[in-house]
Amino acid sequence: MTTNTKEVLAKSEPPISLKQHIDECLSVYKSLRKAFERLPVNDSTRFWKLIRLGIVFHDLGKSHSEFQKMLEGKRASWYHQRHELFSTPFIDRLDLAEEDKLLLKLIVSGHHKDFSFLFDHIQKGYKTGEDIFSLTEDGKLDWEEETQKIDDRFIQSLLKEYHVYLKPSPLVFPLQLVKDYARKPVNSTNINFRELLLAAGALKQCDHLASGGIFKVNVLEEKHFNFLYETKWAPYFHQQKASETDGNIVLTAPTGSGKTEASLMWLHKQMKENGQGRTFYILPFTASINAMFERLDEKMQGNNEIVGVLHGKLSEYIENRFGEEKYSKQNEKLKLELKESFRALVTPLKVATPFQLIKSIFGLKGFEKGIFEMSGGYFIFDEIHAYDPEVIAQIKVLIEFATKFLNVKVCLMTATLPTFLKKEFADAIGEYSEISADAELYQSFVRHRIKVAEGLLSEHIDDIQQRLDAGEKVLVVSNTVKQAQTIYNSLTASKKVLLHSAFNGADRNQKESELMSDEVNLLVGTQAIEVSLDIDYDVIYTEPAPLDALLQRFGRVNRHRVNGEYRPPCDCIVFLERNDVDKYIYKNEGVIVRTLDALRTIQSNNSGIVAENELQFYIDQVYPNWSEKEKEDFDRVYTHLSADVQNNLAPFIYYSHREDEFEKQFDGIKVLPAILKKKYQEHLEANKFIKAESMKVSITTRRFASLISKEGIHRDVLAFKLLKKEEIKEQPYFIIDRKYDNELGLQLDIEEKIFDAMIF
Repeated sequence: MTTNTKEVLAKSEPPISLKQHIDECLSVYKSLRKAFERLPVNDSTRFWKLIRLGIVFHDLGKSHSEFQKMLEGKRASWYHQRHELFSTPFIDRLDLAEEDKLLLKLIVSGHHKDFSFLFDHIQKGYKTGEDIFSLTEDGKLDWEEETQKIDDRFIQSLLKEYHVYLKPSPLVFPLQLVKDYARKPVNSTNINFRELLLAAGALKQCDHLASGGIFKVNVLEEKHFNFLYETKWAPYFHQQKASETDGNIVLTAPTGSGKTEASLMWLHKQMKENGQGRTFYILPFTASINAMFERLDEKMQGNNEIVGVLHGKLSEYIENRFGEEKYSKQNEKLKLELKESFRALVTPLKVATPFQLIKSIFGLKGFEKGIFEMSGGYFIFDEIHAYDPEVIAQIKVLIEFATKFLNVKVCLMTATLPTFLKKEFADAIGEYSEISADAELYQSFVRHRIKVAEGLLSEHIDDIQQRLDAGEKVLVVSNTVKQAQTIYNSLTASKKVLLHSAFNGADRNQKESELMSDEVNLLVGTQAIEVSLDIDYDVIYTEPAPLDALLQRFGRVNRHRVNGEYRPPCDCIVFLERNDVDKYIYKNEGVIVRTLDALRTIQSNNSGIVAENELQFYIDQVYPNWSEKEKEDFDRVYTHLSADVQNNLAPFIYYSHREDEFEKQFDGIKVLPAILKKKYQEHLEANKFIKAESMKVSITTRRFASLISKEGIHRDVLAFKLLKKEEIKEQPYFIIDRKYDNELGLQLDIEEKIFDAMIF
């Protein structure tokens, strides 16, 4: 074999030499060193030296002559061997401390597959000398014979270019290394856990980014924070305090008082004092995340390179936001690059759901990359009140792990968080400073007047219509989709919009765009309007709900200042009676009863005027503590996940049951309304898979089970051609035989079957 390094390939499509791939990984490595200044390692210089060596060694096994034949498209006897196993033994020939060599061997061995897989691979494929009967070794590969197919002169020549030199020695079969680690992996109780975990993540990031053509990650610079200090108004007290505080904070201030700006001023302070780290701005809902991304990207003038977005509907969002009208040239390539950069380390500030971080502590495949990205970073939690007890338990475990092992600093923000919940989060954070808006600011936030009304909302359609006829912008919120659809049909307005969860992605995006227009004077919706939609109405009519949910709904009324001042208090009308089905939406009857008592008290004591500085008192009245069921749910998840993280989270060890545990918490199955089958098929045939997926509507697993048992949902398969590969693919999906249109959404009470003869 030749010793010319240019002729040894690392990849075949397109052809990339081994040296080129190593050089590209090292470009990423240099960028990472600047972006991760706060890694929690004892000796940063040593850590990064080991990562560099890991990069140089990780693909040496690809120089195996049969692997090279395979890459060149020639007949090869590679037998699906693992190149990592041939790369690892070269590390034994380094003049390094044994503990450093062990770390290197582990991260190189595990940079693609977990150790359980590698152990099975070795046992099934190689003569190990461990079988009692030698007959069972027949047909297996011989390690020494295979290592003869690697040209040691080539390796020596390649390594010399990186100033790395090897001692003469045979390539030792890594069976014992793999066996020992598979049987006793390094978990959080081991002193070497953190360093190994971060080294694993760093090497994987370098390899995967370089393989994806990404060689540089961005960092936050002074110019990205300039917009915070260009305002002509002086910062509020809580904003100023946040900008001066080094360390974790819990910040309480009214909705609309600039908490986002306060958190970024805090972030600016942390980076000046402590250095670069990736930032995660964490919100509970997709709509909130999309809106915040667009806002920050504009303010920080990031051009999609500084602020990223990450949630379960990322592909759909990018397809919608960066569509063909705006990017006609190389449109598909741009959207793909955006998606990859948002998912990768490229953007230093990501707006994300908590689940994008939580999944790393579940130990899902490749979690080491996620852990590395969080390390030395900054977490900003916004709308922290909006989660159920099980998710709060997961967030608490995440915060505990991140602050203990990863040197993460936390900013937790809230307008109205029950005191008992604040204590749960505070316990997880550890040391922190508490920052609250001053009394003067609270007194200036007089925006809402509560009116508690008798009866059902549906009995007061005429009252709502009168407000519309008088020229007011009206918001109506019900607790169920069906009720929202009925009320929407009952009201007349010059421009009205219905918003709820039973629209598909394409129609939902369209409606959210329409709401940005001042022409809309009636919005009817469900809990979907509680998220951070930047809308402003004159009056709200709402069915009863928990106090924190109602306050979010009220936040869409009298939202914007005019010449620095709010309008006089606007009416927030809450009806006392609930429909029978509401008990399935809000199951804690006590919370609803206490909420209505609090609203009556506000109405009698202060003519219904909501004093923002008194809301904490009422929140604590409504939520004095967990209910018995909530406490059980919280404790169960917290205890189980804490123990799993402590005992079972280990680099290079993945358990399939963790995938199931993580996924089962997302209640929803996507179905295609029958009327949309033709459009769905057209998108598939055009290979517009994201557009096809956006035709579907998500329904609960309970509703799905009920309908499929009654044959209201059935499974179908569409065949289409993959245009790039010229092959036929079959796409299974579920069709729901219920009425759907883009104005009302899915109407579960109306059957609608569309036969193929009508479609084609």
